[in-house]
Amino acid sequence: MILQDISPLEFPTSKWRLIKSHPAKGAWNMAVDEAILQSVGQGIFPPTLRLYSWNPPCLSLGYAQPISDVDILSIKSLGWDLVRRPTGGRAILHTDELTYSVIAPHTEPRLAGGVLESYKRISQALLFALRILNIPAEALPLPNNFEPNTKETKPVCFEVPSKYEITINGKKLIGSAQARKKTGILQHGTLPLYGDLIRITHVLSFNDERDRLNAEKRLLSHACTAETFLGKRITWGTAAQAFIQAFSQILKLDLIPSELSNEETEMATKLMQSKYSNSEWTSRL
Repeated sequence: MILQDISPLEFPTSKWRLIKSHPAKGAWNMAVDEAILQSVGQGIFPPTLRLYSWNPPCLSLGYAQPISDVDILSIKSLGWDLVRRPTGGRAILHTDELTYSVIAPHTEPRLAGGVLESYKRISQALLFALRILNIPAEALPLPNNFEPNTKETKPVCFEVPSKYEITINGKKLIGSAQARKKTGILQHGTLPLYGDLIRITHVLSFNDERDRLNAEKRLLSHACTAETFLGKRITWGTAAQAFIQAFSQILKLDLIPSELSNEETEMATKLMQSKYSNSEWTSRL
């Protein structure tokens, strides 16, 4: 099935790995993405599409986001995880969602050019996946008259508009971030499938209750879940299959189902212990 208005990109078919991971803790998920980035960047394995989820719920901070944005006591009381991503952006609460990561060396033509250029190519696959799910989302540039509020730094990723973000009815649906390292390129992002988006505001720091309530209102006006638009829930498996079909068709990929190698598992274990579970990393700012 090829849907109208999104055409396959002009690339010869390429073999990529497909890894579908079991739900895992936040520190493990970030460690696995970095371990894959190292092995793919070294040419040990081909570019990789990874699909995964989180258990328990996890608040992830952007690479340069201050830890002061977080209400640590509230996170602990709820039993949620806290992790810092290797990519930029603001806070995301990972629960009831599908998370994807695209990991490739710098020589991969689908990720050639700058961040925005490569992001727009990947976005074509993401938009196609949403159309398979009957969500006619779009990716548009920011309005010419858009002016960010420089007096207020918003801690929530889905409150902050970005160029060509994926939206439905003007509300952000998929948030993505990219990191470019010497070893290669990592882009990961999240599709909220269902659930209450304002839960994130209960684990972030605000000056007072009025500020928190205002953040809730902004979030609901700027973001939505797949369920909000469809009026029904879709499962992780259904969303994952749509992503697999879309990446295969739009990016011309032969996706080979795979597992982490023993070496990648060992590397991820070390990264989880030394970095992503370490307060020196999480609280670095």
